[in-house]
Amino acid sequence: METEGHDPQACDSALARAFGFLGKRWNGILLATLLNGSAGFSELRRAVAGISDSVLSERLSGLVKAGLVQRSVDAGPPIAVSYALTSRGAALLPALRELTTWAQNNLPT
Repeated sequence: METEGHDPQACDSALARAFGFLGKRWNGILLATLLNGSAGFSELRRAVAGISDSVLSERLSGLVKAGLVQRSVDAGPPIAVSYALTSRGAALLPALRELTTWAQNNLPT
């Protein structure tokens, strides 16, 4: 059933892009972790069990490039780098909460 103003092809394309990005291993978990507030590299590595330093660095760079995460450098001393969600990243909060609830209710543990 098609509703007026609804372009299924455009919706499919947008959904494919969203899952292509969020489905990339660790991206969704990192975004969800940053929903709790900004964090440094070490904090993120501890919060996301099983991620290597190189993959964490790569994923954070991708999230920054996509405009979902902001990287901030405090010149110190000591120099400190932190990551926080941008408004675009924070806009994912409702969807991530819904996905979490759905997974808890519908996927085996």
